[in-house]
Amino acid sequence: MIIDLQKFITEEKHSWKELEAVLDALENDPERRMDLEHAKRFHYLYQRTSADLAKIATFASDPETHRYLESLVGRAYGEVHETRDTPHRFAPLRWLRETFPRTFRRHIRAFLLSLAITLAGIAFGGASVGLDPDAKEVLLPFPHLQGSPSERVAAEEKATRDRLKGVKMTGAAWYMTHNTKVSIFTMALGVTWGVGTVIMLFYNGVILGAVALDYVRAGQSTFLLAWLSPHGVIEIPALLLAGQTGLALAAALIGRGSRQSLRMRLREVSGDLVILGAGVALMLVWAGFIEAFISQYHEPVLPYSFKIGFSLVELFLLVLYLGVSGANETKALQRKDGHERRRRG
Repeated sequence: MIIDLQKFITEEKHSWKELEAVLDALENDPERRMDLEHAKRFHYLYQRTSADLAKIATFASDPETHRYLESLVGRAYGEVHETRDTPHRFAPLRWLRETFPRTFRRHIRAFLLSLAITLAGIAFGGASVGLDPDAKEVLLPFPHLQGSPSERVAAEEKATRDRLKGVKMTGAAWYMTHNTKVSIFTMALGVTWGVGTVIMLFYNGVILGAVALDYVRAGQSTFLLAWLSPHGVIEIPALLLAGQTGLALAAALIGRGSRQSLRMRLREVSGDLVILGAGVALMLVWAGFIEAFISQYHEPVLPYSFKIGFSLVELFLLVLYLGVSGANETKALQRKDGHERRRRG
């Protein structure tokens, strides 16, 4: 078989580069999954490059291109015949360090939308109580929130004994289960194309805004911050992540701008939804313990400065964790792959 080598390379090079880009993406993110259309395209590129390798094997004068194609075909063969669905040993530390925060960042737009909806609810709740103080009787679901903030603070600060002695674990379990139910409901309402999720996020914001303004107007800002922040800096982000999960599900259902079928869209996002849901549950377990063991104790039992300082440390670590955890591993893989490509070149 006689071919024009330069013309052949010029015509086929774009396919080789496309296959190389797909392989780079798969190797940089081992958890990446391809839908059916992308998998078919990948298999086509693999077959085409294999055929090109067979054609170019007769040209002893161009060993560099031959080695390049051998490398591509070898890498593609490994991806095609890798058993990705074979169960692997679950690595909790890797899941916490890499999988969960990277999944969170992959759906950051849904989280920002969840945050914006909640902030709108906070503004509405605060404005409602500011314009009509009696509105809190309608907006707030718990009787202890509807009374006078000053009277409640005075009563709480008089309780110098351990009023939760013997029932801390019971209280922690109640906080965990209640907040988990709300979060699961928020996530599940994504099946309403996100309408239910938006309503839940907005209403949670309304409650928070109404309570906050009620205590601030009563001059109890310090008490409010010390009461809510130890568990709230974890619990509120967890509820926002629940909203993020519901909105990600809604986006898959709506499929705006996507040519994939509904089934493929849901299959593609299902793993991420499970990861986010599990992360929300873990965050709420921590928040439940903190609410029972720290948040419910006020001065003089626990100084407000200690509680506020503790919450600031929690918030800093949470932002650091969700924002950058796992990023170094991704960069290391990219650097390793770059060195490998240069070595092959």
